Amino acid sequence: PMRAPSSCLNQNKRCPIPILKIIGGLLAFLILLVFLLVQWDKIQTRYLNFDQLPSAQANSYLLINANIIPMNRDTVLKNKMLEIREGKIFKIADQIDAEDLIRIDLKGQFLIPGLNDMHVHLWDRQELGLYLANGVTGIRNVWGMPMHLDLKEDITKGKIISPSFYTTGPKLTGRKFIGDDNLQLSSPKEARAKVREYQKRGYDYIKTYYGLDADLFEAIIEECQKLKMDIVAHPSDKVDYSYHFQEPIISLEHVEDVVQRALDYKLDSAKLDSVILDFKNYPSSALCPTVMAYYNIYRMIEEADILENDSLAFMNAMIRMTDSKAQFNRWQNTLQENAQIGDQILAQHQFQLYTLKKLKEAEVNIICGTDAGIGITLPGFSLHQELAFYQQAGFSNFEALETATINVAKTHGEMKDLGSVEVGKRANLLVVKNNPLKDLATLGDPQMLWVEGHLLGKSELTEFKLQAKNRSNLIATAYRYLVNILVEK
Repeated sequence: PMRAPSSCLNQNKRCPIPILKIIGGLLAFLILLVFLLVQWDKIQTRYLNFDQLPSAQANSYLLINANIIPMNRDTVLKNKMLEIREGKIFKIADQIDAEDLIRIDLKGQFLIPGLNDMHVHLWDRQELGLYLANGVTGIRNVWGMPMHLDLKEDITKGKIISPSFYTTGPKLTGRKFIGDDNLQLSSPKEARAKVREYQKRGYDYIKTYYGLDADLFEAIIEECQKLKMDIVAHPSDKVDYSYHFQEPIISLEHVEDVVQRALDYKLDSAKLDSVILDFKNYPSSALCPTVMAYYNIYRMIEEADILENDSLAFMNAMIRMTDSKAQFNRWQNTLQENAQIGDQILAQHQFQLYTLKKLKEAEVNIICGTDAGIGITLPGFSLHQELAFYQQAGFSNFEALETATINVAKTHGEMKDLGSVEVGKRANLLVVKNNPLKDLATLGDPQMLWVEGHLLGKSELTEFKLQAKNRSNLIATAYRYLVNILVEK
């Protein structure tokens, strides 16, 4: 007689298809799926490849009928010619004879140095296009991961067009400052080893962060001095704010930390004077304000529907799903506990603007940075909002522009040929319709730009924005972040 089949899991028999093989097959399928999605993400960003950009093939041009704002002085050089050769500014004059060059007639539009954002968090290649579409021709990424080294290699080899790109290594933190995005150093010996490792792997700068005790910080500083490697410092809460005024710390990040660290959250203008004196007495240090990122806290408190804003379609999908939502929830929950929190945040924001005014009066080097790429701070777009805040702080249009151009050249040695329209400087150039010394808003509508001498026209810049909106790279970004955790921890 026929016997009914019984489950091999309930008998002392081997299954025809062992459960481990099923699990292994599913795992292999998932790995393959992730690999294909990562490759698809690269295919989706082919629009940034030089072979897809015919107008960007050359890097030598003759520009005519240009109104030049050189940014090494407050003036307009009217109706000039400018010669670009091999990505550098070769000559500026009333008349230039260069029959071998491609001629571009600017028709009286305004030519300025390309803008620079000195504090960004880059998550994908689409963001490179967003920065370019907003006239940003140079960025300093301040949260380094393996993906940034891969990106830097492709940029260096001329595979993709990008703003001039620099990156710190991963954030160096203290023994007890936990988090999957932080590296908890346990000893001065480990701190020195990490500095050496990051330089060898190709990171440009060292990023110091919260939780660094004096012994760890001292080891990092000494090793960076030996290797001639600059430090970008997010002020540590374990040392005095004044501790950060020493070589090779090149810039202190976030004007909010002047209030929160140096002034202990007290809006004390008298005590602020001593902080400003520290900056003035250490002229090699710059301040990177990131006012826009702090103001966005106020927006998350006051605008209950902020996450539905169409502009967030330009944020990376993973950040929008995780960090944007987490920050919003944090501040909305704080609002439930403290109905005055919005007024308190706004008051601190206003004091930060006052702080910037006093720092400018003391001739401190202020470099534009936005903290773009986290929370709800948009890549590219936020730089224009940042400059508008500097205006509110009392900066003239020229002084605001200095923070995103010529001041950058006073920071890292690698950037000395950025930030002004002068012979010998890198041809990172931006063309706008109106005079930004009268109307900063014109910067948000670039007509064309050059990056290291490579031309991008209005149509390419518009396409870069379209390609970055609502991009579907959640899994690819998560994969890159997972690699970061596995490699750096």
